[in-house]
Amino acid sequence: MAKGKTNAVRMLDQKKVSYELLQYSPDDGKIDGVSVAEKIGEDARHVFKTLVTISSTKNLHIFVIPVTAELDLKRAARVAGEKKMDLLPVSELQKYTGYIRGGCSPVGMKKLYPTFIEKQAEELDHIIVSAGKIGMQMKVGIADLLKVTNGQIASVIHKG
Repeated sequence: MAKGKTNAVRMLDQKKVSYELLQYSPDDGKIDGVSVAEKIGEDARHVFKTLVTISSTKNLHIFVIPVTAELDLKRAARVAGEKKMDLLPVSELQKYTGYIRGGCSPVGMKKLYPTFIEKQAEELDHIIVSAGKIGMQMKVGIADLLKVTNGQIASVIHKG
């Protein structure tokens, strides 16, 4: 196994999905999505963040949205068929996903949770998401990402 391979990368390899790894230095502490886009030389429209939510019934859901956008929790709850939803506390992220804040990938979590990718992704040929650790991103086609996450497209961000 190659040094530095994350669960996300291993899963894409296993499913024979093509992707491109993009690395950046997190040494300056700037690991927010917009800074990451600049560091890897990509348009921020293509860089997406992975948010983990927990519903009032304690179900987890994954939302993959543009780094410049904000998740609309009411819309998110509606598309997931839940009454109420909140972001999972950062302190619980690793327990449920195996990932830490800033390095959470929608691919290769401990379990396959219901995953929703923001509708804007349909306009793009690829998106860039975390590869499972801080300092590593992966460029992957939308169809491939939907396939490996068993995801669906949904409109879940604040409009405006």
